[in-house]
Amino acid sequence: MSQQGEKPAAHEDDWWRKLYDETAPDTGPSTAPDSLDDRFDSVSDTVSEAVEPELEPEPLPEVRPDPRTDWDPYREQAPPSEEPERKLESEREPEPVPVATQAAVPGPRSTAFPAPWEAPAGPPGPRTFAVPKPPEPEPPPAPLTPPAAGPATAPDPVALHELPPDWAASDAPADGGGGARPLVGHLGDRPPTYDAEPAALPAATSENLDALVPDTVLDGARYGTYTLRAASVRGDSARFRGEPRRDALLTARFGAAESALVLVAVAGGVRGGEGAHLAAADACRWIGGAVARSHARLSEDIRAGRRADLKSGLHRLTDRTYGKLRARAAELGLEPGEYTTSLRCLLLSADPDCRTRVFFGVGSGGLFRLRDGLWQDLEPVIPEEAASGVSEEGPDGDRLTLDLQITTPPSPYSDGPAPPPAELFRFRASVARPGDTLLLCSNGFAEPMRGEPELPDELAERWGPPGPPGLPAFLADTQLRVKGYADDRTCAAVWEA
Repeated sequence: MSQQGEKPAAHEDDWWRKLYDETAPDTGPSTAPDSLDDRFDSVSDTVSEAVEPELEPEPLPEVRPDPRTDWDPYREQAPPSEEPERKLESEREPEPVPVATQAAVPGPRSTAFPAPWEAPAGPPGPRTFAVPKPPEPEPPPAPLTPPAAGPATAPDPVALHELPPDWAASDAPADGGGGARPLVGHLGDRPPTYDAEPAALPAATSENLDALVPDTVLDGARYGTYTLRAASVRGDSARFRGEPRRDALLTARFGAAESALVLVAVAGGVRGGEGAHLAAADACRWIGGAVARSHARLSEDIRAGRRADLKSGLHRLTDRTYGKLRARAAELGLEPGEYTTSLRCLLLSADPDCRTRVFFGVGSGGLFRLRDGLWQDLEPVIPEEAASGVSEEGPDGDRLTLDLQITTPPSPYSDGPAPPPAELFRFRASVARPGDTLLLCSNGFAEPMRGEPELPDELAERWGPPGPPGLPAFLADTQLRVKGYADDRTCAAVWEA
């Protein structure tokens, strides 16, 4: 009966009767084993049977291959049931299983792989494609006999940083010297006494910094049908004693296009003068300014071939420059001869149809022309009987003008009177031919050209065909050393195409 006093239902009475049926045998000794181990096994079986239906594990998620892995669809696949066993045998480690379901995993499960022609299921991911690795080269066989012991050699650094062929070609020297670095050589059986490279610098103070000049000046250009190279180098003696370079060099272009005019001025200070390098620099600067102010008329006269106008006009411009030098010497309290210089100039038209080359100047130096492999001295020695003369005829109709205190007509290139001339004035206007090389130089280069036959012969070979050298090679050529000649060298060479 229930706790509330209701009348029990019929089926409930049946249940109680079956449970407490008087005919049921009473508990007593049992024939089953009744040891401690038997009772433990019985309890374990009972608990397992009662808990197993409630802890039925949910089916694990199907493991699919990651499409990002290097999966080869053409690789032979083992049956699904054998795949875990092969993995266990190769790795000897069980596959990781979530901790919550480790006790419920009944045994190894097989992983289902899609067929090679089926796309993998699941969300698409990034795709990669495996690139087969190149076969590794087999090591060379060991030598039969051990190599002889010797000093260890380091690898060549040039081989480690070798440039590509196109870079190596673009890095070749511009002078076409086959890749060799231009070196300063010497002529004769033994080199000069002084070293070939600079040794001592000139002394400097806080007050003479503006008067310092570099050891070397190098320049070049190309206009019309000619190529210009110019250099000024301190002599071996001045390099050893720490004296400044007495020579000066000026290269300048005035105007533009075909009417442009190129001026090359070379000045050489007197030896032993304290301000010789300053006088040379002043002469180049002042003659440059005079030509700049009259370049339009000068260019027109050169292209038109007006030799008489050019001679008289350039003569007056040169006299005016030397007049300024004398005035500057008076300001410094020096004699005119202590502050002077030689001056030699070239005027070159930029017009490709004009091949007239004009030379003018005062003082010592040289003017040479290389034609058909032979050098010609275009400045012959002045004979004594020419002291009272005015001019003499040169080769090819070129004229060498000498002026000894002879007044000239007014210059068409400047206004105002010019000081009286006091120096010998030289003038030459000649027509260049294709293949010619014209050389203008100071006295330090002209003396070995006239006194050492090996120097002009070597330069004729170097400066002939196929054409002008590059700037580094030209600088090395001008420094070809000859024993007994250690003065400054300044020169300008013009190659005609």
